[in-house]
Amino acid sequence: MTARSLTRLFSADLAVDLGTANTLVYATGKGIVVNEPSIIAINTNSRAVIAVGADAKMMRGRTPRDVVAIRPLNDGVIADFKAAEQLLSYCVHKSHNRKMMVHPRIVIAIPSGSTEVEKRAVLDAAYRAKASEVYLVEQPLAAAVGAGLPITEPSANMVVDIGGGTTDIGVLSLAGIVYSQSIRVGGNEMDDAIVEHLKREHGLLIGERTAEAIKMELGSAAPLTTPATIPVKGRDSLSGLPKIAVVTDTEVRTCLQECVQVIVDAVRIALERIPPELSGDLMERGIILTGGGALLKNLDKRLREETGLPICVADDPLSAVVAGTGKMLSDFKLLRRVSVN
Repeated sequence: MTARSLTRLFSADLAVDLGTANTLVYATGKGIVVNEPSIIAINTNSRAVIAVGADAKMMRGRTPRDVVAIRPLNDGVIADFKAAEQLLSYCVHKSHNRKMMVHPRIVIAIPSGSTEVEKRAVLDAAYRAKASEVYLVEQPLAAAVGAGLPITEPSANMVVDIGGGTTDIGVLSLAGIVYSQSIRVGGNEMDDAIVEHLKREHGLLIGERTAEAIKMELGSAAPLTTPATIPVKGRDSLSGLPKIAVVTDTEVRTCLQECVQVIVDAVRIALERIPPELSGDLMERGIILTGGGALLKNLDKRLREETGLPICVADDPLSAVVAGTGKMLSDFKLLRRVSVN
């Protein structure tokens, strides 16, 4: 095999962050080539794919009766196997400019503590999407690599990856996981809390896209320096007519409190369960936050107050996991060492 064909072969390798909210794909030599919402629109009669990613997200709440826009993953695990396979196939083909004969080697990040059944579902979906080899890596470890942490050193590194469906907490040392925990709380549950609050307190019905926008605009884990309000459009729960309500940052923070507290408690439990020697390392190194949830305003401040440790948000928290899995494509020795399948 010539050097040119070898380059072409390995350039097919992909790293995938198959998330509940978004799916990101990293291609060798290209960087991130896919960053799409993990949503697929399907014709319920023919099962034909109508749209994927951003196009499918725009259809949520607007589809005709014979089309449904769904999330193939729920709480970080596959809920609809066929839809997950179609989503992965779309990502593979888009990554290689729609070439149908590509059979890449794929590294996929999965939540910590995934069951054997859940791992098998991801593996089967990837192989059905025409992967030649599939490797599974736990999300905290991938996020740590993507954030630039020295995971191979004999000292503690702690990462909290807050995704759409799960929050994954990992304490790492010597390229291994000393402690890990995955809790079913993430950005989607925060969105649901906002939807329920507006329905209960304002009699206003909104969709998940509006809830997400409110969370990004007003959501916080600790009081903001400057109070803020925004008008929110929706439907009156009683009359069914269009309605606008003014929402404050205080009430959004209040309705997110339960989700934030679950994350804080999980971090505290992790710190209580690791060896004392590693606790000393964390006094210096602190905790790195990754994932979309790391962008929640003042979450780093809240965790700093609760733990007394330095808290840092990764430079690019949204892409830390896929960046980490991407780096493993060029360090196959490390990949084989840390893969869980």
